[in-house]
Amino acid sequence: METFPAQPKKKFGNVFYVGLLSFFGGVSQDMFVPILPLYLANVLGFSKEFIGLSEGLLTAAASAFRFVAGWLSDKFGKQKPIVFVGYFFSMISRPLLAIFTGGAAIIGLRFLDGVGKGVKDSPKDVLIAGSTESANRGKGFGIARMLDTFGSVAGPVLLFALLYLFRDSLLKYHYILVFCALPLFATLGILVFKVKEVSAANPPKFWSPKFGRAKSAEEMRPIKDGGLPIGFYLFLAVIALFTIGNSSDAFLILRAQNVGVSLLAIPLVYALFNFVYASASVPLGSLSDRIGREKVILLGWMAYAIAYIGFALAKTSLEIWIIFAFYGLYYATTEGVAKAFVADIVEPSHRGRAYGIYNMTVGILALPASVIAGFLWDKINPAAPFYYGAVLSAIAAALLFFFVMRKKK
Repeated sequence: METFPAQPKKKFGNVFYVGLLSFFGGVSQDMFVPILPLYLANVLGFSKEFIGLSEGLLTAAASAFRFVAGWLSDKFGKQKPIVFVGYFFSMISRPLLAIFTGGAAIIGLRFLDGVGKGVKDSPKDVLIAGSTESANRGKGFGIARMLDTFGSVAGPVLLFALLYLFRDSLLKYHYILVFCALPLFATLGILVFKVKEVSAANPPKFWSPKFGRAKSAEEMRPIKDGGLPIGFYLFLAVIALFTIGNSSDAFLILRAQNVGVSLLAIPLVYALFNFVYASASVPLGSLSDRIGREKVILLGWMAYAIAYIGFALAKTSLEIWIIFAFYGLYYATTEGVAKAFVADIVEPSHRGRAYGIYNMTVGILALPASVIAGFLWDKINPAAPFYYGAVLSAIAAALLFFFVMRKKK
């Protein structure tokens, strides 16, 4: 198998700061994500289909701009200015949800937030990938995901405190939407003063997917349309199938309320989910460095299917708490590991484009996934979207296993 020269040992200082700015970004996002669908449904009176549409449009907008941002990152070799614009858009769009409450305004503001999410994500992935080497990349992405997700633990805890503080106020949702912009000031400061740009000058130590290590130089050769190898597109196709069944987590929150979890308890349930996610991200990312990315992703998709069946069958609040905690293992085994997998496949000078295509595909398919989930909820029953997601995740896992076995022959 053809290999590339080893890179110098890289430390995790830059990864830590990228994760830290994500920590404050996570605090902001998860101060309002657990109550946003409740605000839209219970206060503003929008249907589940509208909520699915608005969340799907947010993710679709993020997807399109992930591709644009990834392309710009490769073209100009700069990530920080692009990430800055993304966080700035989110900072201004979230508080405005408390002021503009019409359907078109809600969709427009969620779209702007989606643009912000999309603009920052691919360049951040490039920063992490460029700050690690192949042998420790899973751990590096795990560290970033851990810090990001601990922000998503702190956010719901702060949300709980704010809900308690404003429990008697009719404007409690509005106050929270304004508060959620404040942590993004810290994020922008860390980005400007601490995060360093990375260079794509050095090739990766190994340029082949663990999912079928290349057996010859021919298999390693990138295809002609932009230098992305066939293995990347095969992996992307399987991810796409999984994603069409992976609707917005807003439906998990609605399901929690549907089963009987109180408004005050929902942020704590969400915090528990994120705590498990954050705590498991580094060990499971490191595990992917040792046993292969695809094996850990398969474990994650199996956990997803089990969790979604659990959400479909849940009858009590205690069951929701347990299932949400278990659901955190799905995120820990897939989010960072899948992105480390992409970095293993693609050479540094094309990583921005690869992450843009990857994130765009995942995000665009989230729109039909969320619309389908909303339709199934309203037209059949609240359990239907979760059965649907579990079935598609099982099919995607079987396909990934098939491709892995086929490559090993």
